[in-house]
Amino acid sequence: MSASTDKKQALKGAEWLIKESSAFETFIPEDFNEEQQMVKDMCNAFLDAEVLPVIDRIDKLEQGLMPSLIQKAGEQGLLGVAVPEEYGGLGKDFITATLVNEGLGGGFSFSVGVPAHTGIGTLPILYERSDGHRLHAAIQPVNDTSERPRRRQRDVSLQ
Repeated sequence: MSASTDKKQALKGAEWLIKESSAFETFIPEDFNEEQQMVKDMCNAFLDAEVLPVIDRIDKLEQGLMPSLIQKAGEQGLLGVAVPEEYGGLGKDFITATLVNEGLGGGFSFSVGVPAHTGIGTLPILYERSDGHRLHAAIQPVNDTSERPRRRQRDVSLQ
């Protein structure tokens, strides 16, 4: 007879919807540590100071405004929260990265640009490239958007 230890594996993604789990395994806001709370507050302050005052200009697609806001978010470290420090990110945990996405999610149209940069643009490079390619794939420094090539904005008018 062999002794076995039951090691509970953490649920991934939305597995809590389809797998049995205990209420004690569910993360709640009351479990945020001091650093996570500070990050959440920083996101709220960024929205209040930089995004919400210009929301009408964002909705009118003012030329250059979104790139400048994304750059400001990067300068504050909000674009590389989940990226390891060795690639120019903050190297924070999944909960902190989720807090940033949630915190910046109240920015109306701006809220589309940040996940496009961090999720669609950065994370595939981070997860799918070899170490040699990552360094050359515009990920370092992840929070500095000034050196990235600018794409020409298309005319989206319906004329």
